[in-house]
Amino acid sequence: MKIAIDLRRMTEFGVGTYIRNVVRTLGRLDQETKYFLVGSPEKVAECAPLPGNFHAVELRERDDSIKGWSAFRQIIRRLDCDLVHIPHLFSVPRILPCPYVMTVHDVLDHLYRAREKSGFRRSLHFQMTRRALTGASRILAVSQFTKAEVEKLFQVPSEKIQVVYNAIDERFLTGHATPSDKQMLAERYQITYPFVLYAGSVAPHKNVNRIIEAFSALKTELSKEDVLPDLKLIIIGDDLSSRPELRRTVVRSGMQNDVRFLGFVPIEVLRVFYDAAKVFVFPSLYEGFGLPPLEAMAHGTPVITSNTSSLPEVTSNAAVLVNPENLFEIMRGLHCALVDPALREKLKKRSYEQAARFSWELSVRRILQVYRDIAGSKAGAALNAAAD
Repeated sequence: MKIAIDLRRMTEFGVGTYIRNVVRTLGRLDQETKYFLVGSPEKVAECAPLPGNFHAVELRERDDSIKGWSAFRQIIRRLDCDLVHIPHLFSVPRILPCPYVMTVHDVLDHLYRAREKSGFRRSLHFQMTRRALTGASRILAVSQFTKAEVEKLFQVPSEKIQVVYNAIDERFLTGHATPSDKQMLAERYQITYPFVLYAGSVAPHKNVNRIIEAFSALKTELSKEDVLPDLKLIIIGDDLSSRPELRRTVVRSGMQNDVRFLGFVPIEVLRVFYDAAKVFVFPSLYEGFGLPPLEAMAHGTPVITSNTSSLPEVTSNAAVLVNPENLFEIMRGLHCALVDPALREKLKKRSYEQAARFSWELSVRRILQVYRDIAGSKAGAALNAAAD
């Protein structure tokens, strides 16, 4: 069987994590099927090492351009592929010469981001996306919540959608931070104090403004109790320059000396931040899955997150769930997780158990089964050993 995987969105934060881990796990589980990884060679290299049945196919044209769509279609036809996996939601219907599977991470473009478009553009985008979903042979949703959103918003039949959970990158599973790791934080980032951590995008729906406001209220509460006077808030996020209002919120809250913005850090360093944090806070307004809380849980770090969207499904009873629109509820959750030793110990134990429930191997075996089902019994026979 010959399967093509579109790698062109690997530069995106969540989608990139998904693609890298799916491809790497396929490489461990299946050495029989021919896989064609379509995208830039540099991105293919990020998935290495891979066995000999994986082949890079260069394509640098964007997937949302007519030229990119045409070139991708020609590649699929030339390679005579049995199946294409497009690992993200898209709005340009692919008139491909073979079936395709699509992964849906969320429907954010049709909720919060849709407000930025005119009525006509919103309607066109919606109709095109619905057509693309309708054309897919199978839709892989990263959570039950996302599946329900796709069903409700686009009227896609439930039986066409299969839930295949995300999991954390294996580099977060390398044990606790060592003394030398923590020394690195002190030397490279001048961090020698206890801190609350946020890591992820700083897009508006991530609710980072309220994190800052809740932290300001928390500092006031802790000062009354004479507890953790040196506590700081560290925000690790992409493209901070595009959100100047975050720094204005810091100034307005009087937190200039207590909030630090670090921008992007590599996974090897982010792992140490997760491990060293007193609490991880993630009160997002909307998540299709929500990997950062699970990444923090893998280190036993207490998590405060939202009681909405997919987050209760992902974190279960291993996190403190709060109303993300109530900054005082966020503050109270942080306060409890910081000063209550019994709660901290309970969250730590449950966090390890919850993080262990999500596995790329388990998820990719389910994806392999979908490939086999769609490609048919003859083309799928070679996958039986890998998927069973």
